[in-house]
Amino acid sequence: MTEQLNEQELLQFIVDKTKADPKQIQLVLKYEKNFIVKAEENAKGEVDIDSDELIDHILSRPDVKLTELAVDTILEAEMDYLMKKGFAGYID
Repeated sequence: MTEQLNEQELLQFIVDKTKADPKQIQLVLKYEKNFIVKAEENAKGEVDIDSDELIDHILSRPDVKLTELAVDTILEAEMDYLMKKGFAGYID
């Protein structure tokens, strides 16, 4: 049985951890998703994301009003949530 990603729960988890504006968090997650969708898969079907490129991409959006640190903190909180729920892990 695979658990569906609960976006409200994810958002609340990130708000609790970062105290960031929920609207800004949603923008960060939306632009992150767009970035990952456009990323190239490698031969194993995995996508290797450069976090600096991802953060630069998010910060370049005109409606994102956050610092680089805030964006990084939001992405780290999201990864914590995804790893806790078994949706993601780090590749060695």
